[in-house]
Amino acid sequence: MARPKQDTPTTGELEVLKVLWKRGPSTVREVLEELNQQGRKRAYTSVMSLMNVMSDKGLLDREPLGRAFQYTARMPQESTLGDIVGDILGRVFEGSAPSLVTHLLEESKPSALELEEIRKALEQYEEENGQ
Repeated sequence: MARPKQDTPTTGELEVLKVLWKRGPSTVREVLEELNQQGRKRAYTSVMSLMNVMSDKGLLDREPLGRAFQYTARMPQESTLGDIVGDILGRVFEGSAPSLVTHLLEESKPSALELEEIRKALEQYEEENGQ
């Protein structure tokens, strides 16, 4: 049975997107070098295949650059991350923001400094949204 189409990037696709958001337009070789510096070694052909699939899926734009291609993330980081969080919120937590936040806090065990940053983010959200 075929896997259902995933609307959000897979783990591997997200790794590539993070490199492109950080570096900007890059070739397969440049992405490969960055990914390999992060730990697990990957083959050039594996990264090239993944990035070609991502281009076909509309996650990346691809432009010729000499004998290679230069790839760019089609969507900005904030938009993509928002889609991922929205997917998790709807699919896993049935739209319950309090449940999502509770699980996030339990899993991440934030420090006092991180909790203060979260409080400030909540206050800013309330100010910006008139609550």
